[in-house]
Amino acid sequence: MRAGVLVLAATPIGRVADAPPRLAEELATADVVAAEDTRRLKRLTGDLGVTVTGRVVSYFEGNETARTPVLLEALRAGERVLLVTDAGMPSVSDPGYRLVVAAVGADVRVTAVPGPSAVLTALAVSGLPVDRFCFEGFLPRKQGERARRLAGLADEQRTMVFFEAPHRTEAALTAMAEALGPDRAGAVCRELTKTHEEVRRGPLTDLVEWAAEGVRGEVTIVVAGATPRAAIATDEESLRAAVAERESAGITRKEAIVDVARLAGVPKRDVYNLVHGS
Repeated sequence: MRAGVLVLAATPIGRVADAPPRLAEELATADVVAAEDTRRLKRLTGDLGVTVTGRVVSYFEGNETARTPVLLEALRAGERVLLVTDAGMPSVSDPGYRLVVAAVGADVRVTAVPGPSAVLTALAVSGLPVDRFCFEGFLPRKQGERARRLAGLADEQRTMVFFEAPHRTEAALTAMAEALGPDRAGAVCRELTKTHEEVRRGPLTDLVEWAAEGVRGEVTIVVAGATPRAAIATDEESLRAAVAERESAGITRKEAIVDVARLAGVPKRDVYNLVHGS
């Protein structure tokens, strides 16, 4: 008996022309196609000119727990199960994680058809640092829970990516400005890759003002990470003490001043003047 395979396939986040070339092949040859929305699947296959020959089953948040064992049995029976969600990569804020965990636990091969990703697309066009980033998904809907989540991210130094519903975008940006600071840089990416694509960049406080006019379409928010805090306090007493501590450890005064200025994020001349009483 052949081994079963779970295939996670990325679907377009906007234009159908962005569909990965392998998607059509997988849709046409899979034994089972599990779709978050079977109606959207029908539209997608029609646009791609593909006929699905395997069984089509729904797999969404409401039936994910119950349907996972059924799909796992198909995998154990050697079938090729293709999982697609409404847009982007399955399991990334979409159904799929439970099935992946079950498949891995059953020693079933899991692979993917890479393709469109709102997370990476928004990050790339945001104009914010991309060398280190984290994905935070959707913020809690309740105001208190949302505030607590953002408070925990206040010192996060990586660029952060969020998904948000259009009608909650203003509230989310307002909460971000309160927790992260009104001057923190951000970008709101709306309708990515679609006809009415729009990217708004600027301080969070400006983005709040823009969102107050109303936001439509799929929204991804990118926010700059926090600036690293000084490793040494910048008051005069702390700076003098830090230099003295290094001198007592055998470091020359000149080297100690340079090191303390760097860690405290203050001009070297300021530390020199403090130490020498200027």
